[in-house]
Amino acid sequence: MSKRFTHSVIAIVGPTAIGKTALSIKLAQHFNAEIISADSRQFYKEMNIGTAVPSIEELNGAPHHFIQHKSIKETFTVGDFERDAISKIKELHQDNPTVVMVGGSGLYVKAVTKGLDYFPEVDASIRTNLNLQLENEGLNVLQEQLKSLDPEAYKTIAIDNPKRVIRALEICIGSGQPYSSFLTNPEKNRDFKTISIGLNADREIIYDRINQRVDLMIENGLLDEVKALHEHKHLNALNTVGYKELFQYFEGNCTLEFAISEIKKNTRRFAKRQLTWFRKDDSINWFDYKTDVKDIITAISDQIE
Repeated sequence: MSKRFTHSVIAIVGPTAIGKTALSIKLAQHFNAEIISADSRQFYKEMNIGTAVPSIEELNGAPHHFIQHKSIKETFTVGDFERDAISKIKELHQDNPTVVMVGGSGLYVKAVTKGLDYFPEVDASIRTNLNLQLENEGLNVLQEQLKSLDPEAYKTIAIDNPKRVIRALEICIGSGQPYSSFLTNPEKNRDFKTISIGLNADREIIYDRINQRVDLMIENGLLDEVKALHEHKHLNALNTVGYKELFQYFEGNCTLEFAISEIKKNTRRFAKRQLTWFRKDDSINWFDYKTDVKDIITAISDQIE
């Protein structure tokens, strides 16, 4: 007999630039709910344009949590997010049986809905050696190493993020097993029901929306935002698409035109990885990005007990 839940979390997922924010606000307004952001790029108060933080109008449309609540100088891990988000959801459920969660960071969504996976302890010297290898040989060598040891992880993790690549490699090397093999642990029991809604579109449409969003970011002042953060480029929070490419431009390593084209290309790659991640979850109810919100509300209401 399946467990009956009195509370629910509506999780809205999908590739970047697909319209998740707009849908989350409409659903929050309909269910009189508050929104948990599970977008790891939007946690930091210094990063605004390049992370597509909701506008003032959007933020006023429904109460939001975990938007620009940390500094780039603070460490905020996925484990920290799991702990804080679960605590906030419990608090919000005291007043409303429904909470909306939105974000394209698959690992962060999973941390809340299913819990984090267990990874074995490995010798600390492995990470030290991998960091030295990164410094001396570059990220591409580590990426190819991961592709050989764990093709599945190579396809799904943030492959342009050295920290994520090294984490996966140290597990592969230290355990002798693929990093991805540890991503199938039993789910944690949650005291709420998760209703997952995925937005999608044809690849050409997604890519076109991404290209338009990047152009709009440039128009809205992304260059000034990145220039002001240049001195902090070593921080992990800034090792992300939209920032690292423009750091290269400011350092004279490429033209502005090339940097912008790289942002578009790397964002498209990111969207592809997002879809690869989310498609592995057969509990997600997929909708075309143009679907009338009334139809999505009906589908959700049918699942709320």
